[in-house]
Amino acid sequence: MNDARRTPVNDRIAARHLPLPPSGRTSVEGHAARIGLPLVDLLRCPDGPRDRQLLLGAEVTIYEIRDGWAFVQAAADEYVGYVPTAALAEARAELTHQVRTPATHAYSAPNMKSADLCSLSYGSRLVVSAFTEKFAETDRGFVPANHLRAISELDRDPVAVAELFLGTPYLWGGNSRAGIDCSGLVQTAMLACGVNCPGDSDQQEHELGADMPLGNTAVPSDLRRGDLLFWKGHVALMQNSETMIHANAYHMAVALEPVMDAVERIMEQGDGPVTAHRRPAI
Repeated sequence: MNDARRTPVNDRIAARHLPLPPSGRTSVEGHAARIGLPLVDLLRCPDGPRDRQLLLGAEVTIYEIRDGWAFVQAAADEYVGYVPTAALAEARAELTHQVRTPATHAYSAPNMKSADLCSLSYGSRLVVSAFTEKFAETDRGFVPANHLRAISELDRDPVAVAELFLGTPYLWGGNSRAGIDCSGLVQTAMLACGVNCPGDSDQQEHELGADMPLGNTAVPSDLRRGDLLFWKGHVALMQNSETMIHANAYHMAVALEPVMDAVERIMEQGDGPVTAHRRPAI
């Protein structure tokens, strides 16, 4: 069965590439665009609940524009949803750099005392046209050059990426330094290392890395840095064999927590045992 979260179909249209589009839908060819705002919610329906978020420069395919809303599919994880048409920009120039720090600012001039134009989260993608001594001139303003790296450069340690978000407020469906949830944290860390990663924890549980044996104890054995532990509706990334990092509603933030404490606490609050232990290949 197709996952509706990653199938570009709504009540009116279906993507032309789908093998069996639902009856009554108009088959349409999508066209490429990018997110042109620092951060935008990807909504389940116009004015509906947030499912995920998209950062500046995120590539999308537009399948429908109607009443100020665009029905899009994100290139990074194939998630579909609605964004305001005002959030979209044409892909006129090749993206060259991305933000490598937890957050940064774009300024009106290559001077830290100039007016800040917007805040950008880790992973935001930009077009750099020139460099000064300390700043990069981008399509959004002047950004500190040491806060950027080339699009082609990848991280090698997803845990180190996740650690950049320590203290970030918990936000359901969040994908940025302003707010993030458990699957958003894992997705950000994995994508930064070149690992394809879906947006939600149930998808990640079935698609990320090798399935490791759970064993007969509450906490799986042979836990290593970079391993993933799953519960129903939750995921955490192991910092080492004893400590995990996760965005969670208990701390309402990205936090480090002893894995034994977390397993016991989650069981006591009625959310059940660990359901999977997976080891992504980095």
